[in-house]
Amino acid sequence: MNPTRAEAIASLTTTGMPYALEQGFINDRPCRFFTHAPRTLGQLFADNVSDKTFLVYENERLSFSEVHDQAMRLANVLAREFGVEHGDRVAISMRNYPEWVISFMAVTAMGGVAVCMNALWQTDEIEYGLTHSGSKVFIADEERLQRIAPIADKLALRIIVTRHQNLESSAQCQSFSELLSQNSSTDLSWASVSPDDYATIFYTSGSTGHPKGAVSCHRNIISALFSWELDLAARQLELGVSPPPAADQPATLLAVPLFHATGSHAVFLQSYRAQRKMVSMYRWDPLQAVRLIELERITSFVAPAAMTGDLIEAGKQSDADLSSLLSVGGGGAPRAPAQVQNIPKAFNNALPGTGWGMTETNAIGTGIGGEEYLLRPASSGRCSAVLDILIVDDAGKPLPAGERGELRIRGASVIDGYWDRPEANAEAFEDGWLKTGDVAYLDDEGYLFIVDRIKDLVIRGGENIGCAEVEAALLALDQVLEASVYAVPDARLGEEVGATLYAPADLDIAEIQTQLAAHIAKFKIPRYIHLQTEPLPRIASGKIDKRTLRSIATSRLGLTGQLV
Repeated sequence: MNPTRAEAIASLTTTGMPYALEQGFINDRPCRFFTHAPRTLGQLFADNVSDKTFLVYENERLSFSEVHDQAMRLANVLAREFGVEHGDRVAISMRNYPEWVISFMAVTAMGGVAVCMNALWQTDEIEYGLTHSGSKVFIADEERLQRIAPIADKLALRIIVTRHQNLESSAQCQSFSELLSQNSSTDLSWASVSPDDYATIFYTSGSTGHPKGAVSCHRNIISALFSWELDLAARQLELGVSPPPAADQPATLLAVPLFHATGSHAVFLQSYRAQRKMVSMYRWDPLQAVRLIELERITSFVAPAAMTGDLIEAGKQSDADLSSLLSVGGGGAPRAPAQVQNIPKAFNNALPGTGWGMTETNAIGTGIGGEEYLLRPASSGRCSAVLDILIVDDAGKPLPAGERGELRIRGASVIDGYWDRPEANAEAFEDGWLKTGDVAYLDDEGYLFIVDRIKDLVIRGGENIGCAEVEAALLALDQVLEASVYAVPDARLGEEVGATLYAPADLDIAEIQTQLAAHIAKFKIPRYIHLQTEPLPRIASGKIDKRTLRSIATSRLGLTGQLV
């Protein structure tokens, strides 16, 4: 008889086992963490240097050893020539180039804090992120360099540029490749890094104002990586299956951006211990993805539901051999049950998987895959072994199985808080629990079902968009007197951005969208905008009646689907 999940986890985490757990503290918070895990990201990288192929981008191929060598050289450059010290922030903003990975490794291995900025941000958003984080250095590609050109002079930071043409080096701006070619030292023995030192800041859209910088220490991130491994091992024991023989090197397709925790953690960082090849795309192109799966013998693919749907359709149009694909994972937003069922049909050897997590949990929380997912396509799975989840009522009291309430979570992968946002920390945390803002319930077997959200967000194809941020951008425009931003259903992306404005009837909607493009990322710009020439309706508290407005919008547009 196969063990239960609880029995499998107990056997894998006992003293002396690779996933042995101990009780301890992370920044004064009690939690369980892995006894035998690397202490820092730098140790994780150093422990897994090999000659196996690691990064593939177009015609470029780099081994784990070559990437590590370049990262350590960059770390020495940052310290000796740019004055980056322990705890200093270094911002990274670019496409999914190899230089993103190299920069992240360099900054975190030397004891700096990698500020992983959304590469879709426009000038105003970049300025906020750089200023708020207090970044000392900005590592960017040429496209991002052009976006900060209007504000470069007033920014008190140094800039390193990659993938550029005809760059004129200056005291402020220098070439990534030239800096590495001029510096050969890979010695990082001078770096002193502890498990609870800050390692990353990822900006995440909240329900109010500017994005918040979620701060993680090394142990937070490594706990998430080991948790995925433990959960997979436990599932294999529970089902009585053995890991498939590794005839070839495992390979993953990096189609999601590295500035999201899914891309950086579930795809990039998880590739280290697995010695997995990571094939990067410049931008999402489903037909190119199909070609790369065949060419590089891709075994795993992780992406939001919209991209998974694109891949299924592209596969139907192609005669490419996709038999290497063994798993199709997801996250960011729920999949339609029909898509879950279609994955094994579309890819003969692939099983579906998904999970629920947040930037604040380092992308881990619950998970589900294979047959159990096919049987429960609406579920986000069961809680990771080193985390705790709770469903509570409005008073914060725990609810029994089957009853809906707010989802809360705690554990080793949960962030300590937000960078320089004490008010956000006070709002988000209570007695060590992170208040997720998601409405959910647990069934009798411990499977989680997300059914609604408290947070004022639009989740568009896996991108979280704070409604308040878009409303602020709209209200900054001439003639817009009131603005309400909300989610409307979308067949491909799950949700799109809608808005109702109190403004003159002759206001040009296309011009509004053009003006917004100069201030906020393209994916945040409302696709649907409705004008009305009278004040927006309000509820008894005086707040705009957003629920009514989005219901009207959904009906007016002839859209169907649940608005949450």
